[in-house]
Amino acid sequence: MSFTTVFVLFPNVTQLDFTGPLQVLHRMPGATTHIAAKTLDPVPSDCGLSLVPTTTFADCPQADLVCVPGGFGVSGAIADAETVAFVRAQGAKARYVTSVCTGAFVLGAAGLLQGKRATTHWAYRHLLPEVGAIREDARVVRDGGVVTGGGVTAGIDFAFTVLAEIAGPEIAQGIQLALEYNPAPPFDAGGPDRAPESLMNLVSGFWTDRTREFAGELAALKR
Repeated sequence: MSFTTVFVLFPNVTQLDFTGPLQVLHRMPGATTHIAAKTLDPVPSDCGLSLVPTTTFADCPQADLVCVPGGFGVSGAIADAETVAFVRAQGAKARYVTSVCTGAFVLGAAGLLQGKRATTHWAYRHLLPEVGAIREDARVVRDGGVVTGGGVTAGIDFAFTVLAEIAGPEIAQGIQLALEYNPAPPFDAGGPDRAPESLMNLVSGFWTDRTREFAGELAALKR
């Protein structure tokens, strides 16, 4: 079996949105992985780690699965015509059109979420209808060939969900075992439905400001 995965990079991407699924999907038997960006220059992530593309948008082959990670750099990505055009072109022919975290809004800007159920980071889910999507509060959401993951670490679960369908549950579980993916976090605060109210109150101001700013950026795209 031959299967081509393309990850899309842009400045200020959240590296774990990308590297989590990358670590899972590149181990799939027969997998070929391309890391695409506008140029071959290293792409800065949001944590000081630069990521090195393997191909440019212009030279990238057609994907069976295209994946767009998220991060605060999504604001620039949705406003960049070349990035959006690349995602639109890849998504038109890919078997799987996917995203992690706020990467969903790049799919949306490319017109790939119209009428599709989707998820994203919990703080941004209420904005999904702005790009034509139907909000669903879940860690991984599939609607036909569109598969979206929630915030950051949900990308790993998203990758295993897709991997199991493509290569079968046994291979997916074997890779899970090889990666020792057996989460046991020290705190039960990984989502707004679990986090203590005091913690939500502490962080709400930051996320309210960020999502308000992002809503304005989405509105600007429609003008």
